[in-house]
Amino acid sequence: MRILILGGTGEASALVRGLLVRGLLAAERPCAVTLSLAGRTSQPKAEPVRTRIGGFGGAEGLAAWLVQDRTDLVVDATHPFAAGMSANAAEACARTGTRLLAIRRPAWEPVSGDRWTTVPDMQAAVRALGPEPRRVFLTIGRQEVGAFAAAPQHDYVVRAIEGIDLAVPRLTSIQARGPFDEAAEAAFLAGAAIEILVSKNSGGDATYGKIAAARALGLDVVMVARPEKPDVPSVPDVAAALAWIAAL
Repeated sequence: MRILILGGTGEASALVRGLLVRGLLAAERPCAVTLSLAGRTSQPKAEPVRTRIGGFGGAEGLAAWLVQDRTDLVVDATHPFAAGMSANAAEACARTGTRLLAIRRPAWEPVSGDRWTTVPDMQAAVRALGPEPRRVFLTIGRQEVGAFAAAPQHDYVVRAIEGIDLAVPRLTSIQARGPFDEAAEAAFLAGAAIEILVSKNSGGDATYGKIAAARALGLDVVMVARPEKPDVPSVPDVAAALAWIAAL
C-alpha cells in the first residue's frame, strides 16, 4: 500500500513511528510512505521515510501527483487550521478515487476558570484586544502575526521556531521549540508580564500548557475558532488511524 501523509504535525510524526513499530513500514512490508511537509520551517524534524517539501499546486497538482505516484491512501494529518490543504486533499482524492482518512484531534473546550473570548478569525481577534494598550502573547504561528499591525497600541510577544521579520510595531520575537508544559508556560507568561493571550483552538495536549497556565494566572484568552473542513472519513487520534490502516 502506497500512503501519502500530509504532515507538519505531531500526529504525522507519531503515525510514521506507529507504522514502524507495528512492522508495517520497512523493506518488503505492506506499506510505503511519503511524508509531505509544507516547508514553513527551514529545518524540519527528519523522519525515516521519503519526505517531500513544498506545495503540490492546488487540488489539480495533488491529483496528478497521486496518479503518478500510484498512491492508494492519503492521510490528512495537517494542522486543524490548514483548511486549504484539507480541501485540496478532499478534491484530489475524489477526482482520482483515492482513499482519504483525516486525523482530526478534538478542539479544546472551556472549563471552569477559563476567561475566553471566542472569535471566528484573526481579524476579529485583533478587534477583541480592545483600544487600551495591553501586553499580548500571540501564540498563533508565524503566518498570522501580520494581522496585528492593525492594532499598534499593544505590546506583542511572539514565540516561534524561527525568527519573525514583520512590520508589526512593538513586537518582541522569541525563538524556541516546544512542547512547553503548564509550569514552564506559567513562568514564561509571568516573566514576560503578559496580560492576554491570542491562541488558535488547535486542540490536543502538545500546546495546552499555555491554556492551563493562563487559567491558573487568571489571564484573558482570545480563542480563534477552527475553520470548516471537508466532510471526509476521520478519526480523532493516531491510534485510531493505525487501526484503520491495519484493517485495510
